[in-house]
Amino acid sequence: MPDPVARDTAETESAFSHPAVAPDVSIAYGEHPDQVVDFYAPRGGQHSVPLVVVLHGGAWRARYDRQYLTPFADFLARRGLAVANVEYRRGRSLPQQGGQGPVAGRWPETFDDIAAVLDALPELVRTALPQADVRRTVLTGHSAGGQLALWAAARHVLPIGSPCRLPAPPPLRGVVALAPIVDFARAVELDVCGGAVAELLGDSDEFTARAAQSDPAALLPTGIATAVVQGRDDLTVPHELAESFVAAAAKAGETVGLTLLEEVGHFPVIDPAADACAVVAEEIAQLAF
Repeated sequence: MPDPVARDTAETESAFSHPAVAPDVSIAYGEHPDQVVDFYAPRGGQHSVPLVVVLHGGAWRARYDRQYLTPFADFLARRGLAVANVEYRRGRSLPQQGGQGPVAGRWPETFDDIAAVLDALPELVRTALPQADVRRTVLTGHSAGGQLALWAAARHVLPIGSPCRLPAPPPLRGVVALAPIVDFARAVELDVCGGAVAELLGDSDEFTARAAQSDPAALLPTGIATAVVQGRDDLTVPHELAESFVAAAAKAGETVGLTLLEEVGHFPVIDPAADACAVVAEEIAQLAF
């Protein structure tokens, strides 16, 4: 049996070995430097194709940005999809580098940005990517980005008074969450990504109130078609979290698809060189087309 740590290292190196792929168009959706979205046109010049909105992970920390997902965005574009690769405000610089916390995410700016870009998307697409049909939009996200994608699809069930709440379900074909950080209480117990969830939500008093507005497992049912793709050997975000989310959905009366990939870790789901990435593309296509 392969050493799981060695395999995880090899998978990570493979995912980050691809050169960044420049977008066709970049447009700002706000004044902050991180409020930008990159658009990738479908390769082959097709018109009126589905739009996939991609949200990167990295534990909501500033160290990680959308660049690592550009090969994945290009992979989807080469399969005939229009792609929007979103950047958003993440955690401030590490305290030992002279910054001030939090390390993971910014409350509420991280969520404000996801809401803002999705609300602005129809107009942005008309300007940047007329080939895209926003009526056939699928959200996907990796790791922390998977949490943000699930949250974005649940804005209509946010607690009353939440500033990002929508009056009706967002016009989405569905969500494909890739190894998402969900079930925040359990994620804290497992110390997922070095305590990132606790850093994102704050101390015990803030944690409960903020989790009620941000944990996808607490925002069910949504009525939005949802699938989760997860490596069974993921050492970064254990598949237990995905299973817990699916169970919470079932308890709420909603069916969420779960694909657990054997002998797959955290990064093959977004690595164009991995078979797992083709599985993800098929899940997206089933919702989009």
